[in-house]
Amino acid sequence: QVQLVESGGGLVQPGGSLRLSCAASESIFSISTMGWYRQAPGKERELVATITSGGSTDYTDSVKGRFTVSRDNAKNTVYLQMNSLKPEDTAVYYCRAYYYVNYRPRIDWGQGTQVTVSS
Repeated sequence: QVQLVESGGGLVQPGGSLRLSCAASESIFSISTMGWYRQAPGKERELVATITSGGSTDYTDSVKGRFTVSRDNAKNTVYLQMNSLKPEDTAVYYCRAYYYVNYRPRIDWGQGTQVTVSS
């Protein structure tokens, strides 16, 4: 089991920026994919961005050009740089680890961090 702890959320004005961090309990190099998801009140959880152990990244269309996912293997930490924030970005953001144990997929989630974009 991979323990994940998110941090960096807060209240920002539209157009502002935040950097979210996800600290993992073990080397993220051994985790197939690290992902960021978000869930707004009354809405389903949605994928925001992913990064593989090889460094490949992907983003949902609504955040392309505004968000950047990256990693620091030495710190076992994945980041989500969020720029040009919009009110629609308001949600609880969750870190997710996808990996294999005995050739079976496993998924672990962090506790989430609140991001609120409002004037």
